[in-house]
Amino acid sequence: MKPIIVAPIIIAVLLVAMSLSCQATSGLPLDLQGESSELSATPTALPPKPVQPGADNPDEPVLITGDIPYTSPFFLNTISEPFVMLEDLAGFSRRDRDFEFPALGQAIGPVVVQEDSTITYNLALPSIPQGTQLDLDNDGQEDEGVQVFAVAYWSNTWGGPFLEARDGGGWSNAYTSAITDPENHDEITGGILIVWAANDSQSFPTGFGEDGLLFTSDDPVAPIPAGYNIVDINQEPFTNYKEARTYIQLNEGEIAVNDLSGLSYEEAFESLFQKVSHEYPFTEEKHIDWDRLYEVHAAEIAKARDEDDFYKALRDFSNDIPDAHISLTLRPDIFYAERGGGLGVVAKELSDGRVIITHVVQDSPADLADIKVGAELIAWGNQPVRDAISAVVPDFGPYSTEHHKRLEQAAFLTRLPPGESVDIRYQNPGGTGEVEATLKSIPEYDSLFLSLPIFSEDELALPVEGEILDDSGLGYLRIRTFSEDYSLLAITWEHFMEQLISNDTPGLIIDLRRNSGGSGRLALDFAGYFFEDEIPLYEGNYYNENSGSFESDGQPAKISPGPEHYEGAIAVLVSPYCVSACEGFAYAMAQQGRAVIIGHYPTAGAFGEVGRGQYKLPDDISMQFPTGRPQSPDGKVIIEGTGVELDIFVPVTEDSVLNLSDPVLQTAIDELLD
Repeated sequence: MKPIIVAPIIIAVLLVAMSLSCQATSGLPLDLQGESSELSATPTALPPKPVQPGADNPDEPVLITGDIPYTSPFFLNTISEPFVMLEDLAGFSRRDRDFEFPALGQAIGPVVVQEDSTITYNLALPSIPQGTQLDLDNDGQEDEGVQVFAVAYWSNTWGGPFLEARDGGGWSNAYTSAITDPENHDEITGGILIVWAANDSQSFPTGFGEDGLLFTSDDPVAPIPAGYNIVDINQEPFTNYKEARTYIQLNEGEIAVNDLSGLSYEEAFESLFQKVSHEYPFTEEKHIDWDRLYEVHAAEIAKARDEDDFYKALRDFSNDIPDAHISLTLRPDIFYAERGGGLGVVAKELSDGRVIITHVVQDSPADLADIKVGAELIAWGNQPVRDAISAVVPDFGPYSTEHHKRLEQAAFLTRLPPGESVDIRYQNPGGTGEVEATLKSIPEYDSLFLSLPIFSEDELALPVEGEILDDSGLGYLRIRTFSEDYSLLAITWEHFMEQLISNDTPGLIIDLRRNSGGSGRLALDFAGYFFEDEIPLYEGNYYNENSGSFESDGQPAKISPGPEHYEGAIAVLVSPYCVSACEGFAYAMAQQGRAVIIGHYPTAGAFGEVGRGQYKLPDDISMQFPTGRPQSPDGKVIIEGTGVELDIFVPVTEDSVLNLSDPVLQTAIDELLD
């Protein structure tokens, strides 16, 4: 095929050169330079144009259209350059998870989000696809073979409009025309494939064979027509057909939401519990007694008579499992009734045990009682304040670590039902003694927004921001998230890395203290800019219904060196608000001592993968449970329940909670300049 394609290109270049007789030939490629008399000859004949097999058939496929149903809450919120493409299934044929889709073979088509939140696509088929030739006829002889594709949804993150290794490879197990089995290493078990044959002498499987696997030596085969074939492998024997414009709906696959919304309260909880109790990945590490949980919470569900009862019973169930990746839809009406009142103060606990008022909202009950910023809170509700904090059940739980939970217990200490009164004892800064007061809460959320970092983000801020610190000359990058527009994240990151490297910036501080996570793959791509060798980190393990145990998904997470390498010293700043993929990045940066990890506290310790653990329940309630178990190469669970450990612990002081200084940042500067 190659000589036929290249020859017309060479001739076209020669013809252009002839028309530019006044231009020197030195601008031509060396192999096209020569005597002017040789270039002036007009070709008497051109090679024949390539002819697409089956092109004379009016039913020859030329266009595939379809829609992409989705239920996953993560599907659209991070993608800026989505498309569908003919996904070369050479990776699946070879069971090669690292297969890179050749750019030449990436035929892509547009996707459109419709007003009713559905997604449609169009994919024009190239006259001759440039995929991988696969010899699948099992005749023991080397044949030209066929090209095999699935239609799959992808998005571009790095580089140009086509996929590169960092964007992904292997074969798709979601949003694809193929159906894959997550219980059996994502083997293709059904769906629609697109097969192209150069001539009528090629064969293709008509079934899965005795081993039940596709593209193995026991597959029965039969001749396949030349050109494109739409192959339905949902039944045996497989059926082939040609249709000029064919419709194919893509399959959401393993990450589809578990929809239990049509069941009764008891039925929905029963289904949820049976699935979660088997698939939850940290039962042993967290000493979860599922029998006890069922006994307690199934009884609560059985008593539920309305949506409020049902919601509160589910909330109690989730709070009984210490995992920050377990989430439940927030009900604003219930939250208001229970936590909508405040006194207009924010309380922070220091490393020395004191509790300090860091903010006082103007004209709030606290302000009218003359409580000052910097006041020490001594008692709350007739209890020592630290005991009162320990008794708080925060509404944004559960939590994977005690240090994360403790922070939000302090934040929710001052949240009350509107109109409820509380007795407090405090001492203002510079005061001569303790003051007792009874304050009545009013409806207000200002103090809540001030107390939690998740509410203090600038909505217009870029996901990655950077500067050179004037006094030190060190680089400073703040990564706010790994879950917004992936392409924007990648472009911004590449820009900063290029500048840091080209300017020989001597040291770099990476601030992750308010990073809610997102794409673990993208996070590790970021980390690749700091390493010269590949480093295996962990494997995701998932419960397998066939074996009744957790098994590797076969896709180990690793640091792969990036296209450029930053060699300077690095400090990474973390907090309990560095969660999930953020923790994966911090963990990667700690490998081989590449960066020093600094903070008041470790990270959140929530690292179970959640893509397969989405649930839709009655009354428009959604829940999320982790299903993926991250294990290091030596079989140990990483990050979950502990967080990424600190190399340097920075005490929480009065100055730091009052924002009079940033000792974590200053510690990093001192460490890098030392």
